[in-house]
Amino acid sequence: MVENTETPVPNDTPSGTRDTGAGRTVIEDIVVGKIAGLAAREVSGVYALGGGAARVMGSLRGTFVGSENVQQGVNVEVGEKQAAVDLSIVAEYGVAIHELAEAIRANIIRSIERMTGLEVTEVNVTVTDIHLHQEQDDALARQQAPLPDDQPETPAARVQ
Repeated sequence: MVENTETPVPNDTPSGTRDTGAGRTVIEDIVVGKIAGLAAREVSGVYALGGGAARVMGSLRGTFVGSENVQQGVNVEVGEKQAAVDLSIVAEYGVAIHELAEAIRANIIRSIERMTGLEVTEVNVTVTDIHLHQEQDDALARQQAPLPDDQPETPAARVQ
């Protein structure tokens, strides 16, 4: 009779777990999320990750904590051998969004598979907004422009 020498893996095995016989490797969801976030930011044409509310919260968090959340706008599901990614981005105005999404998808898949050995089954990209350079330039100019000496600080009423 042949005896089974494999160690049974319990059903509550953590995500991204690999048992090689010489030990166990566990890759947490947060690790895969960070890899996906960094890989997405590497692609030219991505202005930011996350939707409006996520970007505001990330900005506030960065003000108080002093570090950027690389997982902002990234949700992942990690199984024993596979991972799936959902990503929200803000694109730069003028880029071909469909080409941008494909480039993001390819970079995320390549990075996760290379760094973790997990198969990436899907990368869903949602474009929540586009960044207009003019909006940023106008806001910066308003902040930096000094008021002329003859102009009151509060605007005069336009209607009397």
